[in-house]
Amino acid sequence: MVSGALGAVADRVLVRDAVGEDERIDAFVRAHPNATPFHLTGWTKAVEAGCGQRGRFLIAERDGVMIGLLPLTEMRSPLFGKALVSAGFAVGGGVLGEGTRPLAAAARALGCPSVELRGGPVPDGWSSDSSSYLGFARPLAADDDAELLAIPRKQRAEVRKSLTSDLEVVTGGAELAGEHYRVYAESVRNLGTPVFPRRLFTEALARLDSDILTVRWQGRAVASVLSLYFNGVAYPFWGGGTVAARALRANDRMYFALMAHARARGCTHFDFGRSKTGTGPAAFKKNWGFEGVPLTYARWSDGPAREVNPLNPKYALMVRGWKKLPLPLATLVGPWISRGLG
Repeated sequence: MVSGALGAVADRVLVRDAVGEDERIDAFVRAHPNATPFHLTGWTKAVEAGCGQRGRFLIAERDGVMIGLLPLTEMRSPLFGKALVSAGFAVGGGVLGEGTRPLAAAARALGCPSVELRGGPVPDGWSSDSSSYLGFARPLAADDDAELLAIPRKQRAEVRKSLTSDLEVVTGGAELAGEHYRVYAESVRNLGTPVFPRRLFTEALARLDSDILTVRWQGRAVASVLSLYFNGVAYPFWGGGTVAARALRANDRMYFALMAHARARGCTHFDFGRSKTGTGPAAFKKNWGFEGVPLTYARWSDGPAREVNPLNPKYALMVRGWKKLPLPLATLVGPWISRGLG
């Protein structure tokens, strides 16, 4: 048994806060086959800087060698309560590697009433949910022609039509951040969701392997997506379109162009992200030839757990009302609310 900053644990595993060990943590993450970009220190630090929620990293060691990692974000919100989340504002996270039991125990000991793990093994005694969310990922095809054939017939026809439209596709970084944010803010307002702080996007662009792909019509952005790239996988993460995008098939053009862009970057897989089971976004991704795989999230709570799922009936009135807000007002107020969602 070994004693550490977060207490004694069995099996000669020491769990401690890893402060100032970014390079060591990122080296562990990049070498692990189950890692995601949300395990990287850059993700947690982008959330910390962009949303003001404290990040921390618990590591498990055996004989001085790192064997496990748990990135955490301390979510504190007057509207949604407090929780430790792995990983904050992400669709993945959870324990990476070994040491699930001591890492989970150390997280519980940090004083938050609830701990949420998005992926990874489920600690003994924790509740788990495998029915709320689906993940969508598959290999990229060899070229555009093969990619079209990988898309089911009905959606393939929509993509082909988008390729004949007078749409311009551009890619870049921070120089595209302004128009990306305008498109994304309108898109989520139309869905009844508060937009995230703009700084979250700029921090992610600065700290992670990422870029923006934007589709313009007559010189104006109508669809845009900020994507992450990690270990050969493209993650289109924050994407959306204006009201005009649907008729223009700009979203179809955007994702097909992103697949080609990802191949050019050397990616072999495309992770379309998660969607709530039984929703329109889940059906959209299935229409592209992606099969939904249940995602397992784990939770421990000391009392009532926080609830941030927008499909919860108690939020229905709020969602309907948010859709009707003037866009400037929604963009102004949204970040104050969304920084506590995580």
